[in-house]
Amino acid sequence: MVRVMVVDDHPMWRDGVARDLSEAGYDVVAVVGEGRQAIRAAAAVRPQVVVLDLHLPDMSGAEVAAGLAGADPAPKVLVLSASAEQDDVLAAVKAGASGYLVKSASREEFLDAVRRTADGDAVFTPGLAGLVLGEYRRLAARPAAADDGPRLTERETEVLRLVAKGLTYRQVADRLVLSHRTVQNHVQNTLSKLQLHNRVELVRYAIEQGLDAD
Repeated sequence: MVRVMVVDDHPMWRDGVARDLSEAGYDVVAVVGEGRQAIRAAAAVRPQVVVLDLHLPDMSGAEVAAGLAGADPAPKVLVLSASAEQDDVLAAVKAGASGYLVKSASREEFLDAVRRTADGDAVFTPGLAGLVLGEYRRLAARPAAADDGPRLTERETEVLRLVAKGLTYRQVADRLVLSHRTVQNHVQNTLSKLQLHNRVELVRYAIEQGLDAD
């Protein structure tokens, strides 16, 4: 059972989200309304996924995401916000959020996003994934570093190329005729070799190396 914490300053909204998660079989380990409280609670209850609103009374959601990224183990953060503004999305992702969903999403879309986030996927409301990808393409448009980095195996490179194209781990597994667990292991090995922290950073690396090209 996946352990989930809900962080939102609107009581009716966060209680509704927690109820939907519980009814879908998730273990809701904490429901809180402030950023500092969320960081303290995460250290105590160790959620695997944090559903996080961006606009909190004491801290920004990006600050909370960055604080949660320092936990051991760090939970995966799915932002659930009313805002689809570019600055909000990019700030959350740069702070370590795994995905970003707007609150207009349906219950089914939300629950699917939580499941995929728990599986390690980067989940975005349609349209926002392109925004993040465009930002990383912009950042990648700079002189390449010397080729003295870590070496990936042929299979790790193949998995990385498909991840960079936006495929989920399950889709990668189907494409390469591998188990979902094997794909996750390849991704974790690649993260470790490259000293990266999450899938978003991994996609950025792949774009910088030109691995997302057809």
